[in-house]
Amino acid sequence: MNSIKTIFSIVLALIVISCEGPAGPPGPPGRDGFDGLDGQDGVNILGQVLEIEGTFSAENDYRILFEFPQTVEVFESDVVLVYLLFDQTEDSNGEPVDIWRLLPQTRILDQGLLQYNYDHTFLDVSIFLEADFDMSTLLPGDTDNQVFRIAVIPAEFASDPSIDFSNLDAVMSKINLEAGGIQQIDLD
Repeated sequence: MNSIKTIFSIVLALIVISCEGPAGPPGPPGRDGFDGLDGQDGVNILGQVLEIEGTFSAENDYRILFEFPQTVEVFESDVVLVYLLFDQTEDSNGEPVDIWRLLPQTRILDQGLLQYNYDHTFLDVSIFLEADFDMSTLLPGDTDNQVFRIAVIPAEFASDPSIDFSNLDAVMSKINLEAGGIQQIDLD
């Protein structure tokens, strides 16, 4: 029995000793796998802002119709906001600063009340004037070369209560967009 214990102890000692030492050379590399199929391009889920300029007139029924270009994908669940370039001011360096107002926007004029309003589908935006007086009496400053920014906001961003949607800068910040990234479209 002692000889079996001795043989077993020697074998165990050889196994423990043989596990130590420098690592051996690396084995040959394996074969490369097959390339998979390329996936489809994704869509922009961060939202977009477009700038349009147009004129309201009796000929277009005081309505500017803007169809989204093929480069802009709008889903029915997206939120579409329209801002009017209402005025400009200057910063401390004398540089112009745009003042944007979220539509609808009501103005009190000598003739009565004028409202800039809009409606939209996932295909287009219709910006229109409503008034309680004859709109042919409007001055060119209220109708000609009006500038609007249209923000397309994905539904998951629109449900964030921390966003002040009346502030275009806050909306653009949330969708990680700077003024230089706005596509400008002249409708006239």
